Amino acid sequence: MSPPKILVIDDNSELGDIVASAARHKGIACVVTVNADAFFAALTPDVSLILLDLVMPKIDGIELLRMLGMQQCATPIVLMSGMGGRVLETATSLAKSHGLIVAGHLRKPFRIAELEVFLQLAPEPQKVVLNNASNVVLQDDELSRALLHEEFVLHYQPQIEIATGEVVGVEALVRWQHPLHGLVYPDSFIARFEGLELIGQLGAVVAARALSEIADLSSNGNDQLLLSINVSPFTLLDLSFPDTMFALARKHNKRPEEVVLEITETGLIQELSQTLDVLTRLRMKGFQISIDDFGTGYAMMQQLRDIPATEIKIDRSFVMNMDRQSDRVMVLKTIEIGHELGLKVVAEGVETADHLDVLRSHSCDLAQGYLFSKPLPPTDFSAWLTKYRAAKEFTSN
Repeated sequence: MSPPKILVIDDNSELGDIVASAARHKGIACVVTVNADAFFAALTPDVSLILLDLVMPKIDGIELLRMLGMQQCATPIVLMSGMGGRVLETATSLAKSHGLIVAGHLRKPFRIAELEVFLQLAPEPQKVVLNNASNVVLQDDELSRALLHEEFVLHYQPQIEIATGEVVGVEALVRWQHPLHGLVYPDSFIARFEGLELIGQLGAVVAARALSEIADLSSNGNDQLLLSINVSPFTLLDLSFPDTMFALARKHNKRPEEVVLEITETGLIQELSQTLDVLTRLRMKGFQISIDDFGTGYAMMQQLRDIPATEIKIDRSFVMNMDRQSDRVMVLKTIEIGHELGLKVVAEGVETADHLDVLRSHSCDLAQGYLFSKPLPPTDFSAWLTKYRAAKEFTSN
């Protein structure tokens, strides 16, 4: 097996040498460059961590972040800068808005001990996704064909009960296995399906596949896991949706109480009366309702008051950035409000043990994020679950 590998782009050759030396001392391969073209040429799938300087003479780090976002890079990034902490925080927010994973930041000059904290992430390589499908013009007939030929697959991310460490649920996340462009992520196609009024068909395919696969997982000796499925706000305008969903759950021997339907907070304000009709009937049939991406919308207090939700999910952008006081306050207040209203609270984007400790100390219910696992195909998820539970049983004995 090849050693873990990191990639550094910084115009300070002396600093590059220091990072490379520290990495080699830990058995980590390190590539250092000051050139953007060389940087992208070196960004291969075996790179498990990027250290990126924000201030460089020919191309700055903000431009690089934009380019990495366009390529849908999934490698964790450490931002470096000698400028004030506010600049680093703003750059972090910008990177996350591009869909990038920010492992943290180093404010120059930094100590070797601070660097080594991030080097510990290198032995946990994340797959680099250079998926340019978002730059490819997808024809309308491709979307219809994808539905006809069932080109969609699901990946599953575990949800962990923080108090016990038990895996109690999974979120099903759709991917398009495109015959030419490979694995395409939902940001590249969901809006198109909504625009063509095909989102209901896609939702039905996803729900049926998820219910079938979770039933197979449970039949292999696993406990009944809660299944979370994302629902488009357009689907909430379909008055037949509660009956359709109930029939699907019954077909796959899944109790509605074991199915969580996740609705984005911003989507809930559309056609509120019709949405409330559908959501209330879903709850009456036993389904759980989750407000996803909580805190990113603009009417969240009204939503909490009006809809029959059973849980709220704190948006990952707040959880991942809890080292900032404003984000930490948002997370902790959301937990407090959720519990006061009798709702279960799920934290998304949990990537560090420190974040988990903060959530545990404030009695957050569930955690979901890369600290435990990235979203996995069904077979890989089943293997992960077996390994996780075996390790947990071993450490508890």
